Amino acid sequence: VQLQASGGGLVQPGGSLRLSCAASEKALDYRNIGWFRQAPGKEREGVSCIRWSNGVTDYADSVKGRFTISRDDATNTVYLQMNSLKPEDTAIYYCATGWSYGNSCPRSSPPYKFWGQGTLVTVSS
Repeated sequence: VQLQASGGGLVQPGGSLRLSCAASEKALDYRNIGWFRQAPGKEREGVSCIRWSNGVTDYADSVKGRFTISRDDATNTVYLQMNSLKPEDTAIYYCATGWSYGNSCPRSSPPYKFWGQGTLVTVSS
């Protein structure tokens, strides 16, 4: 199972970035892809998730209306479009895959068993 996150960088407040998570075929067997972030000195936070089979998504309240998660079936890639970025969005962002029952995706980390390396997002003027 392989996941590779990319797309981080330095952006000014109010700017945008698009993160990518390239997933192996085996990763998709686990049904859910989640994006998480961890800022220095803070706990890891579930940002967004998508259930591969039906496209159902979920977002943390802190990013609703600003971030959009999507998938590309042809390339097994999940994107996180981040708009109206704020300094508090600064963190290392990780994508992960995990299995769960039901039709929705979990935003908490315990179901996620396989993690990609992080990509750093810095929002600063």
